[in-house]
Amino acid sequence: MSSRTRGSGALVALVALFTAGYLAPYLLPTVVGRLASGLGLSPAQAGLVGSVLLLGSSTAGFTLAARGERIGPRRAARAGLLAMAVGYGSAAATHTVALVVAGAVLGGLGSGTATAVAAAGIAGQRDPHRASALGLLTVSATAGALYLTLPHLGGGHAPPLLAIACAAALVWPLTARLASGTRARAGRTEASPTGPLPYRRAGAVLAGGILCWSLAQNALWGVSGRIGLTQAGLSEVTVGAVFAAALGAGLAGVTAAGALGSRLGRAVPIGVGTVLIAGCVLLSSAAGNLASFATGEILWNAVYPVVLSYLLGLAASLDPRGRWAVLVGSASSLGVACGPVVGSLLSESAGYTGMGVVLCALLLLVAIPMTAVARHAAGRPLVPGSVRRRGGAPAAVLAGTASATPALVPQMGAPEQTVTPIPVPAGRRRLAKSAFRLARPSDRG
Repeated sequence: MSSRTRGSGALVALVALFTAGYLAPYLLPTVVGRLASGLGLSPAQAGLVGSVLLLGSSTAGFTLAARGERIGPRRAARAGLLAMAVGYGSAAATHTVALVVAGAVLGGLGSGTATAVAAAGIAGQRDPHRASALGLLTVSATAGALYLTLPHLGGGHAPPLLAIACAAALVWPLTARLASGTRARAGRTEASPTGPLPYRRAGAVLAGGILCWSLAQNALWGVSGRIGLTQAGLSEVTVGAVFAAALGAGLAGVTAAGALGSRLGRAVPIGVGTVLIAGCVLLSSAAGNLASFATGEILWNAVYPVVLSYLLGLAASLDPRGRWAVLVGSASSLGVACGPVVGSLLSESAGYTGMGVVLCALLLLVAIPMTAVARHAAGRPLVPGSVRRRGGAPAAVLAGTASATPALVPQMGAPEQTVTPIPVPAGRRRLAKSAFRLARPSDRG
């Protein structure tokens, strides 16, 4: 099997794993709504269950960022998928609230593990941004199909949870294409030095920024249904149609991000996109009719995955071994988990419009440091072999850290050729030396 075939197979597995891990956050509104209606929970209690699920996901990501390399991608991915299948499946099979919560927590841990493995693997691809965009496109399409299908599968809390468990089971066979723990450790020992975490300040700023960025948007996402029903005066069918159109716009946005690639760099999409999202949040929170509500929701969902794909690509570029990709993704999950609680508290105390003003201001504030990180700290791969450090290791990052991983830099240009030494006999060596005397002025006067 060629290296190109193995690489494409691993990419398929990583995208599938990314889709399975991200499916729970994408289906959170319907999961929370079904928990409330199927188990008789209040909206606050159902939202708390959803937040606990996502907290488990972020906890798994933070834990795996430090220990994932010891476990190996294949073993960690299978453990995460098994936890998803057992956790979400058992939560769907019971009506006891305590068991549903326990199953949701176990499933959330599995989702976080799968997402962390996928993020670390995507960071090692030739183009992390395009790989992230492909993963977001796949999970958006899958979630959109489920949003159209789940209403026809009956009520209760079981259908969305079973859908996530089935997704984990379907992805399981693809994990055979991931590297085992032994192969991964051997590859790192031969090709990549283990060094300290690079870009520590920039990575910490990016992680803190994306936490607030995700929190602000999920705070609105958690109450968007109530804004449409109560403030805009729309029916449940109309609100559902708006959400379906918004998911379709998200597919278009991810497709555009994948086609655009790195032509504009990362700073422009992240900075300008976050400002646009802030305006959409303000418009949606103040919506009083169908036009303003639909415009805000659809534009917001079109821009959101675009910016997220660039943020994930930026995190991957900070460390080709994927540690910052996992940490930043876990920080995003933590913000998503806290979002519904923050949205409920702000809407109750300041109203939907006041909540929108606060969230808009928060997004504008975090846009500044995240754009600065995108401008000044993004890794830039060099052609392998074009620049070498003392000791023979190729420099992998231009104007970057000295602890880059050469093995993960994509091959570009002509490969470096080996120079073969030619032995020369001692007699001919003296003749050759005498043939190259220095030119001197003649001794003759």
